[in-house]
Amino acid sequence: MIVCVLVPSHNVAARLWEAALDALDAASPLVEDDGPGLALLEMRGIEGDATRWLGSVRGALAVCSEFDTIPFRLGLAANKFVAHAAAHVADGTIVPAGCEASFVAPLPLEALDLERDAIERLHLFGISTLGALAALPHGPFVRRFGSEAAIWHAHARGLDDTPIVPRPRALRIDRSIYGEGTAEYEEQLLFALRSLVARVADDVAYAGKRCGFLHLTLECEDGARLCISTTLAQPTARSATMFDLLRALLEGVVVRSPVVGLQLSAERLEEGGTELSLFSGGDPDPEVVAIALARLEAALGPHSALRARLEAGNRYETRFAYEPFTAAGTDRHRAPPPDADRAPLSETGTLAYRMFAPREIEVRIERGRPGRVAERTVLDVAGPWRVDELWWAEALDAAQTPYVADAYDVLLDDGIVRRIVFERGRWYLRGIYD
Repeated sequence: MIVCVLVPSHNVAARLWEAALDALDAASPLVEDDGPGLALLEMRGIEGDATRWLGSVRGALAVCSEFDTIPFRLGLAANKFVAHAAAHVADGTIVPAGCEASFVAPLPLEALDLERDAIERLHLFGISTLGALAALPHGPFVRRFGSEAAIWHAHARGLDDTPIVPRPRALRIDRSIYGEGTAEYEEQLLFALRSLVARVADDVAYAGKRCGFLHLTLECEDGARLCISTTLAQPTARSATMFDLLRALLEGVVVRSPVVGLQLSAERLEEGGTELSLFSGGDPDPEVVAIALARLEAALGPHSALRARLEAGNRYETRFAYEPFTAAGTDRHRAPPPDADRAPLSETGTLAYRMFAPREIEVRIERGRPGRVAERTVLDVAGPWRVDELWWAEALDAAQTPYVADAYDVLLDDGIVRRIVFERGRWYLRGIYD
């Protein structure tokens, strides 16, 4: 049996609703959150009858003192849809098992939460209640109104086999160190941090969890608060991994006065173990990568490590975008497919084209081709390669100015191959071959 908790106005603040959901955990271990103002509780397996179940839900909400001014309704039935409908009809409505179809039959079509145009179409056929809709033949009705109509028809007959989806538990572990003196030097701070991390790691392991997110707060003698948050590449309960990552992040922190307190929160606690690979000897260690990234960000600033992501585009410079590099996205090595005809890299040689933001340069044309680039002599030229989006813009009737450019690869007297582009009457350096 399922109990529905409904706030008719659905005007509930998110913080207040979270407190109500936490209170409902005392009534049932399976609570589904369908948004502020609507919750469903699975009561099967809980001792008692329908009246006692409703009483336990009311008692749980009564404990939440902040929720006592919010009017709510309870409904109980064998499935989610009918329980929701029962709460809509009146507070405390109980639908006995086997009476679902007769209970929902007189309800209006609005109980199905349909779009307005669908309701109007059904009204044209003389259908205004769920009982009238349930009397329609299933096959022709679904063929006329689409696949979603199968769900409407089942609900109109009091049927709903959708299971309860329990909400994730926001479990969090907090530890702090206060009133144990001050840390004026780095060694003192790291010693206190190591002790605090060990306590948190023990709590995480005792709960049978693994931590995926850490939040560290440093309180200074002058009242300043410094906050550091980080995501672990792989959820873990190992104190050494947590400490090394936090220590790397602290390398870029400047503290103006002695630290008088530390608080560490472990969040995103997960079940299960860590994925292992049978042949992972050459795989990058996500924990080592995470610590290296933390040190980079401490020295160079946040998001200083980037990775390229492929994008749909018809120009070279629009075919990729950069995004922050995270250890969580580190790919495992894959052995290349055997290829007997492939020559070793040292024998074939290769050039990697590296693009960067366009920089305007001076180019001198000689005999119709680039002869000098930024005061350097051009030894060889390949191109031009024309990019002309005029036809595409006309086909789409686009308002923006179409892109037209000519690209050249030039070998300069310093031995470096560069990509230069002529567009809108100006020359730009677009990339370089390493």
